[in-house]
Formats: sequence, C-alpha cells, structure tokens
Amino acid sequence: MQDPNEDTEWNDILRHFGILPPKEKPKDEIEEMVLRLQKEAEVKPYERMNLEELKEAEDDFDEADRKAIEMYRQQRLQEWKCLQRRQKYGELREICGEQYVKEVTNAPEDVWVIIHLYRSSMPMCLLVNEHLSRLARKFPEVKFLKAIVNSCIQNYHDRCLPTILVYKTGEIKGRFIGVAECGGIYLKVEELEWKLAEVGAIETDLEENPKKDIMNMMTLSVQNISAHEDTNTKSSDVMKPHIT
Repeated sequence: MQDPNEDTEWNDILRHFGILPPKEKPKDEIEEMVLRLQKEAEVKPYERMNLEELKEAEDDFDEADRKAIEMYRQQRLQEWKCLQRRQKYGELREICGEQYVKEVTNAPEDVWVIIHLYRSSMPMCLLVNEHLSRLARKFPEVKFLKAIVNSCIQNYHDRCLPTILVYKTGEIKGRFIGVAECGGIYLKVEELEWKLAEVGAIETDLEENPKKDIMNMMTLSVQNISAHEDTNTKSSDVMKPHIT
C-alpha cells in the first residue's frame, strides 16, 4: 500500500480533494514552532503592572529585571505626562472680563493661550468660534478661550472684530484684528490653523499654506494687469505723433 505521507504528485492531488489528511510535519519542526510561539506570547510580568504595582513588586525581581523595570517605569511616566498634558483642555471655553487675568495673563508659562474677542451678532465671529472649537479638540494641549468683547473692552469698534489674541508667558505673541487679518469671510479651518501655527501656538501637520494657490493666483493676476498696462502704455507711446 502507498505511504500517505510520501511526497508524490498523486498524494498531493488526494490531499487537495480531502481524500488524504494533510501531511504530518516532522516532530522536531512542530516542537520548534510551538517553542517559537510560546516565546512570542511571553510577556514580562512588569509589563502588565501600573507604576504603583511596579514599586511594590520591585524587590521580587533580579538586577536585570530591575534595570528593565526602571526603563519601563520612565517610559510609562513620560507617556502619562504626555497624556495628561494633551488632555488638559480640548474645548473652546467661554470666559468673561473678570476672568481674563487669571485665565489668560496668568496662565501657566508652558501653555499657549488663544482667546477670541467676539460679538454674537457678527457672522464672521460665529465662523471663527466654530473653527476654534474644532482646533481646540485637535490641539487639547493649547488653551482656547472666547469672550464677548464688551465684557473685556468697552466701546470696542466692530471693524476690529473678530479679534484673535495669542498669549504665551503672559505676553501677546500674535494678534489678528478684523475680518481681513483673520482670513476673510470665507475663512476655512485649515487656514486659521496655519495662521496659528505661524505664530507658534500649535504644531500643525499641514505641509503648506492652504491659501498658497489663491495667493499665487492673485499674484499672477496682478502681474498680468501690470503687464497689460505696460503694453498699453507702450502702444500709446507708438501712436503719439513725433513733432520735430
């Protein structure tokens, strides 16, 4: 009778159709695979512990483990600090004039503060608030605030709204005053993000200014107009009669 484990084309056909069972792997190969899988699945006990559990179990590990634990503890500590910092804010918060010094001027020195002075009756201000809300969620390590302008500054001119002020260490690092400086009535959130990144308040993942194409088109248009005017001037000069 033919050996079902023999490497023949006929046996391969029978295995393909399920007539013969799959060919048995050599025992040493199976054992090697099992050992490899066990090693891959092995997890050091301290990798499942939090910082407090690591401290309590420190005496139960040998010197090599202690070094690994210290490195692991520092890594977890940095991850925790980073998480705490990134989850600190995360929303556009409303304040009033009485809170300005505490929330803005006296904010922690390592925190960027972006505050929007607005009037709810102005559509452009509402658009900026909407964009800032989205950016606050994207950059939770930055403090985003808004305040009705009358609660902070009396008799502030509407032509100066929206007003976006950027603070760090109690000082103004950037300001955008009025519709034009804030980006215009068709402002997109990416454009506002780029403006704030240029000041240094946020670390954007945008690779270039979203308004670059528009600016290039405007520059090209101005150049074309200038060239056209120059051509017309030269044509006029040619048409002028030469009096001798």
